[in-house]
Amino acid sequence: MKQYKYDDLDALQEIVSEDFGDWGSSLRITQEMVDQFAELSGDNYWLHTDPEKCKTMSPFGGTIAHGFLTLILLPKLGTEPQWELTGFNNMLNYGSNKLRFTGVVPVGSEVHARSRVASVSQSAKGTTVVMEQQVAVVGQERPALVYELIFMYL
Repeated sequence: MKQYKYDDLDALQEIVSEDFGDWGSSLRITQEMVDQFAELSGDNYWLHTDPEKCKTMSPFGGTIAHGFLTLILLPKLGTEPQWELTGFNNMLNYGSNKLRFTGVVPVGSEVHARSRVASVSQSAKGTTVVMEQQVAVVGQERPALVYELIFMYL
């Protein structure tokens, strides 16, 4: 694994890419997961939690995962970078630039994720790395989720 000093902006440009890495491991979305998320979040909308009603009323033919459930699974779907940043004291999740739910994730389907480094920049605070991540239902071309996550290295 190639290492980069967190504040070497010129060298870090090597990890910026228009191309995504490989898809990571897959995870099956179960009704139990969706129900647990509904209980925790308070989002009990029938489209997620009522399989019987969804058989007749849902345009998807069954229940679907919450968009935010799909988002919080990103660490579990982890895609391993082929690089490592070194020399920093702290790394912070600084927020996000974009979050789009671009497709549905049917209960029973498998999802996987991939990512790319969209940009690297420096400021007085530290080095900012913007990662674009996608989650897709396995076998589908179009991602169900597109997310830009910002890390700050200090």
